[in-house]
Amino acid sequence: MHWLRAVARLFDRTIGWHRVGFILSVTIIAVAAVVLYRELHDINVAKVVTAMAAVEYRNVGLAALFVAGGYFTLTFYDLFAVRTIGRKDVPYRVAALAGFTSYSVGHNVGASVFTGGAVRYRIYSAWGLDAIEVAKVCFIAGLTFWLGNITVLGIGFIWHPEAASAVDLLPEWLNRALGITALCVLAGYVAWVWSTPRVIGRQNWEVRLPEGPLTLLQIGIGIVDLGFCALAMYMLVPDQPDLGFVTVAVVFVSATLLGFASHSPGGLGVFDAAMLIALYQYDKEELLAGLLIFRLLYYITPFPLALIVLGVREFMLSLKRRRDVGGR
Repeated sequence: MHWLRAVARLFDRTIGWHRVGFILSVTIIAVAAVVLYRELHDINVAKVVTAMAAVEYRNVGLAALFVAGGYFTLTFYDLFAVRTIGRKDVPYRVAALAGFTSYSVGHNVGASVFTGGAVRYRIYSAWGLDAIEVAKVCFIAGLTFWLGNITVLGIGFIWHPEAASAVDLLPEWLNRALGITALCVLAGYVAWVWSTPRVIGRQNWEVRLPEGPLTLLQIGIGIVDLGFCALAMYMLVPDQPDLGFVTVAVVFVSATLLGFASHSPGGLGVFDAAMLIALYQYDKEELLAGLLIFRLLYYITPFPLALIVLGVREFMLSLKRRRDVGGR
């Protein structure tokens, strides 16, 4: 471990992890732009519009219901996080407000670590949380996201490695091996936190990790969130050919992670390019119609709702401050 820390510090001084992240994001976005151009330069816009109109209202309604379920699950990311850092005084309604608005804004603006963190700080600071506590909430919520993703992708890579190969272009045997490795690492992490309480960080920034049973709950929250989102996407892809929910879900989660790694708002361009390439069996215009409706439901619609909620909250707080000043 000392050797690994020394290598990491040397790498950070000479090259810098931020440069690697920036180069990786630019590379992913550039590749996605080329792919989108190749896939969409001859697209029939009229056919896409017709395909959007042809999607059954029942499917759109179910997709909207699943999206709502996904955002409802996101509220438990924050509730779990504030309870983990010991703030039992923060009620669910506040955690739900912070969870919904931070993710809605972060998804659309991009750089969700900073934008979502800023929204969370604005809300939680009214309940006495300082910047360090809000950072801990963001960390635990992010950990929930990644634990859920590792679980879903690990199972998906083992069950349907060919679906993953359509995204990452790796051999099926390698994807299955990656899935097994991911689940082994996950099992090792669960065993590690199960054996004894674990604290990471140093000095003023220390986080007590959830213990074994709570980690399983954490993983469950992440799985339910991804399941709702994948179901929403599945309701919007074309009916034929029937690829099955698991295949679409594996491609969807893989494409979502690529979009997340690119740091583009809502994975714009990257997510779409991955879906178009991996789900080549579908008619291109019909699949694009489903992707556009999904963006409307999952990204565009919640964004103004979150802004309205935040605006009303700020207005009410302003009125309260004026009343308090007037009362003096």
